[in-house]
Amino acid sequence: MRLLVVDDHPLVREALVSVLAQLRPEAQVEGLGSARELRQALSSAPAADLVLLDLKLPDAHGMDLLVEIGRDNLGTAVMLLSGDLDAATVHRALQLGAAGCIPKTEPRDVLVSALGLVLAGGVYVPPLALAPGALKGPANRAGGETTPQSLGLTERQIDVLSLLMQGKNNKLICRALGLAEPTVKNHVSAILRALGVDSRTEAVLAVTRLGWNLPPPR
Repeated sequence: MRLLVVDDHPLVREALVSVLAQLRPEAQVEGLGSARELRQALSSAPAADLVLLDLKLPDAHGMDLLVEIGRDNLGTAVMLLSGDLDAATVHRALQLGAAGCIPKTEPRDVLVSALGLVLAGGVYVPPLALAPGALKGPANRAGGETTPQSLGLTERQIDVLSLLMQGKNNKLICRALGLAEPTVKNHVSAILRALGVDSRTEAVLAVTRLGWNLPPPR
């Protein structure tokens, strides 16, 4: 496993490298200080499994690098780090494919928990993005009384949503449930409509905001 930490502040970078090294002792952890160094690292083998990326670097913006990595480095997860995150920035980053966003002000235990979730294939959404009014659609309007059943989701769609919350793609959901890929795509589309969102990432945000405890797939 190869993990890259990109931050132009040496003390922050060294601290993050230390956290990742302790979290994954078997991993190759590298600290980088610029977008130029990041591009050089991504062009060499082995492929990076995770990039922990500062939003504001001296030679590039994190959002632009997020798009670039998603285009050129399939399979590399990106988690954005910033000292001034807001809900709009988090939502935009998640829509662009980020595996999570975390404020630099969070304590070490929160950072460790968030990194562990992302390394396990999940998506970390900071509490600031789950505040009232941060989400659109039924998930924001209906409040705590909303259930999957009240939004019209079938048992099978709840199974699909449970796996989607684990970060599984359509092919993995197909294997887990024994369904054809077109069927899974139809279920995912129905889930997005029911939640009033436009993407899988927004669905994760909505379910997290609603506090649903989804049962494991049957």
